[in-house]
Amino acid sequence: MRYAATLCALLLSGPVSAQSPMSAQEFQDYVSGKTLTFSEAGVPYGIERYMPGRRVRWSFLDGRCKDGIWYPEGDQICFVYEDDPAPQCWSFFEEGSGLRAVFEGGEFGTELYEADEAQEMVCLGPDVGV
Repeated sequence: MRYAATLCALLLSGPVSAQSPMSAQEFQDYVSGKTLTFSEAGVPYGIERYMPGRRVRWSFLDGRCKDGIWYPEGDQICFVYEDDPAPQCWSFFEEGSGLRAVFEGGEFGTELYEADEAQEMVCLGPDVGV
């Protein structure tokens, strides 16, 4: 009996199962029509506008914007932008304060957090001159 009580206590105090990534439909429902800013370790990272037809516009907050699309790939949401045909795939999780995005490629394991829903996205015109 003592062993059963100890086992129950260990099971109840053990780690909670990992949260599942958002499905494509959950992601679409969350982001549609929004412009979200993201930060990494508390530092502003970028801003993205989510438009109809799974179209997006991204900026690293430098006034240069690039258009792209997103699509589901298994449990991940992948983005392809006009300047790079290689997909960038992320797992998105809805948390109390917003989205958490985990980059699923590369060796650095980038993790971004939704900072807030932005009101305006600044995109400067194309580079001109010589």
